[in-house]
Amino acid sequence: MTGRRLDAAVSLLLLTAAVVVLAVMVVTDFPRGPAVVAVVAVAAVAGWQALRHRGTPRLTWLVGCVALLVAAVAVVLTGGNVAEGLIAVALLLLSVGSAKRAFTPHVTHSPATPPTRAIVIWNPKSGGGKALTNHLADEARKRGIEPIELKPGDDLVQLVRDAVAGGADALAAAGGDGTQALVATIAAEHDLPFACIPAGTRNHFALDLGVDRDDVVGALDAFVDGGERLVDLAEVNGRVFVNNVSLGLYAEAVQREGYRDAKLRTILDTAPDVLGQPSGSSSELRWVGPDGTTHESAAVILVSNNPYRLGRAVGSGTRPRMDGGVLGVAAMQAPPGGWRQWSAPTFEVTSEQPVPVGVDGEALVLDAPLRFVSRPGALRVRLAPQHPGASPSAELPERPEQLIGRLFALASGRG
Repeated sequence: MTGRRLDAAVSLLLLTAAVVVLAVMVVTDFPRGPAVVAVVAVAAVAGWQALRHRGTPRLTWLVGCVALLVAAVAVVLTGGNVAEGLIAVALLLLSVGSAKRAFTPHVTHSPATPPTRAIVIWNPKSGGGKALTNHLADEARKRGIEPIELKPGDDLVQLVRDAVAGGADALAAAGGDGTQALVATIAAEHDLPFACIPAGTRNHFALDLGVDRDDVVGALDAFVDGGERLVDLAEVNGRVFVNNVSLGLYAEAVQREGYRDAKLRTILDTAPDVLGQPSGSSSELRWVGPDGTTHESAAVILVSNNPYRLGRAVGSGTRPRMDGGVLGVAAMQAPPGGWRQWSAPTFEVTSEQPVPVGVDGEALVLDAPLRFVSRPGALRVRLAPQHPGASPSAELPERPEQLIGRLFALASGRG
């Protein structure tokens, strides 16, 4: 039995045991038992959400989970089933941990011949200096990779093109997603292998490619003994993006002075201007939905390189696939009425004026119409063998109610 099958089977066994213990408590300690069961169930949901998120959202969910478990323990301590309650809580937590391991992907990609002259463009300021902290230049040299530092005033595109003209046969980028997109564009133009080094702040592209975002140095091993996969790129008016292009509220906010220093306040200040635009204003956006209906204006339009999971979907904020050959399109009408999401190989937005956009987080203004297109399999990506090799949501079902069924499938070898 493989590790994933074992983790799935263990998770189901622990969950079953927890349910049995809780059922006994309900029967033998009414009404205290049902109250404990309800609190523990909500705590389990909060614990799962903590596992799915990072940063502040993870901390918030974790605090809620702990608080609920403390409340459950307090209720149990006032009754006679203290041991049973503690056992049930422990079983549920262990079950969630095993499920997380079962759903963590690790894909072995086709072996690739190591390049003879690989380069890595690295930005010492990206991600608060991650490249410097991890001694990226020295580690690259140890692996036979030539590091090229991006200094103030340097033309990134020209640096990469000069390296290719000089014989570089593989390109890597250690910086934010904007830097990744520019280097990936040139790699795709010359059909060269590309490696994403997660030295930026958020590294969304790295996450969905299956790069371990906490292993900056290890990502360099992609050019040592890594495997290769083909992934898609996307374009807006000929400009490549690897993640997404935003229009509307967020795109308007990033254009404003002071956004970098006070992001939330700037977005809140921008909201009345965007959400309060009257119908028929010259700055509104016009687009056609999946049913062929023409729409005017939107609070937010997000066009992504492959669809994101949004809203309450399991794995929200990630893209399960990077090789689907389609764009993900999501629109929120003004006033906000929830996301409408679909996929398409192309998409177009028209306007009477130039349109502020955020392209992989970079503030730009583009002339209308905005024409989006997917470029399937355009980029040869190398991945270190020790990294996941796929998006964290690649193995997750989309809806929470499908989780148990997916665990059964994995445990029975059908995953």
